[in-house]
Amino acid sequence: MTILITKPDKNKTRQKRHMRVRNKISGTAERPRLNVFRSNKNIYAQIIDDVAGVTLVSASTLDSEVSGDNKTDQAKGVGELVAKRAVEKNVSDVVFDRGGYLYHGRVQALAEAARENGLKF
Repeated sequence: MTILITKPDKNKTRQKRHMRVRNKISGTAERPRLNVFRSNKNIYAQIIDDVAGVTLVSASTLDSEVSGDNKTDQAKGVGELVAKRAVEKNVSDVVFDRGGYLYHGRVQALAEAARENGLKF
């Protein structure tokens, strides 16, 4: 008899964590949600008004303004860019939604860069 040991699907566990967080936080017009999605190659950030169902501002490593030697530097660039675009649209207070990811590495770099460039959370 052979017993198969299966590893848990990391994305499925991340999505479960994300749904637990999303049940508690929601973006409003006064305080929208700063959402982070991280893929293997890129990182994406959006500022979302959940009441109206509208994305107010977005930025990612696919934007030409973002550059960096490694993924962490690119995440810092995305944080700066999303914060600058948000300040242009008079959005300064946000709720941070880490998307079920642990708060370290690229997610932390993006958040700290956004804070340094004018977002409050």
